[in-house]
Amino acid sequence: MKIHPLLTDSQDIADICQRFSTADFVAVDTEFMRENTYWPILCLIQISDGKEAAAIDPLAENVDLEPLLDLLVNNEEVLKIFHAGGQDVEIIHNMTGKTPHPIFDTQVAAMALGPSEQIGYANLVDSWLGITLDKGARFTDWSRRPLNNRQIEYAIGDVTHLSEIFPMMLEKLKESGRGIWINGEMEKLADPDNYVNDPDAAWRRVKFQGRNLESLGRLKALAGWREKEAQSKDLPRGRIMRDETLADIAGHPPKDQSRLGQVRGLSNGWKNNDIGERLMDVLSNAEPLPQEELPDRKGRRPKFGKENALVADLLKLLLKIRSAEMNVASKLLARADDLEKIVGGEREGVALLEGWRYEEFGKDALDLIEGRMSFTVKDGRLKMTHQQEEESSEA
Repeated sequence: MKIHPLLTDSQDIADICQRFSTADFVAVDTEFMRENTYWPILCLIQISDGKEAAAIDPLAENVDLEPLLDLLVNNEEVLKIFHAGGQDVEIIHNMTGKTPHPIFDTQVAAMALGPSEQIGYANLVDSWLGITLDKGARFTDWSRRPLNNRQIEYAIGDVTHLSEIFPMMLEKLKESGRGIWINGEMEKLADPDNYVNDPDAAWRRVKFQGRNLESLGRLKALAGWREKEAQSKDLPRGRIMRDETLADIAGHPPKDQSRLGQVRGLSNGWKNNDIGERLMDVLSNAEPLPQEELPDRKGRRPKFGKENALVADLLKLLLKIRSAEMNVASKLLARADDLEKIVGGEREGVALLEGWRYEEFGKDALDLIEGRMSFTVKDGRLKMTHQQEEESSEA
């Protein structure tokens, strides 16, 4: 494979992207920094089509990334390969308002080919290529220039290895017939809605005790305000206000701005500065949370009592057995909330009861719930037995 030196020239970037525009796939990775900012700072983009590979420097002076971004988000003929690509896709979405498509994530694909649910990149490379990665450059400050040869080689290695692993994975998926299992997961990864930082939804990420609608309304208003402040200042949201402080103010709002200096987690300056004034304005205008936005109590669904909890545990055991038999990650077959839904009587819109998941596991899950399946122990091993099997053996 031809490895290019670090690309800093716009014409060189345009040329390689032109060549990649007719490739079957490109493996993509990014290096970024986000410790001190709200928006991640893109420091390096690595890309390979399996024949040549390069690292592109987005911090180079007057560099034009348009050909690269056009390849990633507008060229539907080229498959884009990532590993655990959520943050990489987020960065591209922040820059373009679009996501790469079509997309293939090797971490997701590994779930259909083995029991690991979140295999790390180093373990993926080791298991598929037998290569132990040099971890020495993992903690590089990628925003510093110049980058040395070791750092660049380490970064490019991410996509050269991916470009080798992807065809191997694809062949295994074809042989096993499991490619269809992950199509939906790939589409979810490419859904732009996943990468929109909506201030109105920010409150759902904050841990809060209690279900008082007025307090939750203040929580929603404060979290949305903090998100906008962080975005406008390009600071981590925790630098504006920590979650614990935000939740405390939502539950016990100060009567006036002068009391803000007494709130744990805020400096004394909040009692008379501009940001403190804006916070108090948000509190004064906060409305109670509408009843329909009140989240379900965690782990409790309608008609979900102790007996149903025991049935859910049996389903989890069934899931563990089935995923081990199939050598597949259990989370790909079914998630805990889906199991709880069907135990609680829900049937419509449950992923477990649709498509391949129903055929591979959902059908048996319903049989267990509805009394058509039982667990038995034979020769010291746990075995699932369908009712019709028992009846035929008795006959």
